[in-house]
Amino acid sequence: MCSSDDNSSSSQDPTPVINAATQGTWRVTSYVDSGTDETNHFTGYNFTFSNGGVLTATNGSNTVTGTWSVLNDDSNDDSPSNDLDFNIGFTAPANFADLTDDWDIVTYSDTTISLIDISGGNGGTDTLVFTKN
Repeated sequence: MCSSDDNSSSSQDPTPVINAATQGTWRVTSYVDSGTDETNHFTGYNFTFSNGGVLTATNGSNTVTGTWSVLNDDSNDDSPSNDLDFNIGFTAPANFADLTDDWDIVTYSDTTISLIDISGGNGGTDTLVFTKN
């Protein structure tokens, strides 16, 4: 799957991604950790990306709170053509802490946010896809 990048400058504006993420609630429709599908750890959870950097995941009985941001990062990373990092931070529980990373944005729209991270340690590739409810 390819995404087009119509922004020819070396830095990108994070505002459109932030605006998309803060509209409504989202669910994890795919989370693959170094080849292992772990999507089921997030089944039933709705994620809310609130203004002010608060990320909340709730399934009706449990609520997990973390942080999020979209920042322009023009360092050498996994995707030098896209300098936006989608940062997620959870400290607990362990399944949610696994999402903590500075993800690279593969594609985003009003209904889907697709992220990737290539681990510096073992070289494994993690992918994470949020779909709007």
